[in-house]
Amino acid sequence: MPKAYWISSYRAINDTDKMAAYAALAKPALESAGGTFIARGMPAAVYELGENERVTLIEWDSVEQAIAAHDGPAYQAALAALGDGAERDIRIVEGV
Repeated sequence: MPKAYWISSYRAINDTDKMAAYAALAKPALESAGGTFIARGMPAAVYELGENERVTLIEWDSVEQAIAAHDGPAYQAALAALGDGAERDIRIVEGV
């Protein structure tokens, strides 16, 4: 079964306090659900229509595991803490 990857690309961070509260909850929630953080932080280079904002890449054993982690109560609590503190998009893709 191919691995899965969760890519989170930020467009803007509107409230650093809410972002910090989210990060404090999200990382342990996603790790305990089986996610492995591959990259977190600012991009080294940006091309095309990319935003020079935070990016996170998390590896999962499967797409189903990544979706379950996102929809689970621990990560939903992290999202509640984030609220309107950031604008971003999350994509879950299957590896090749």
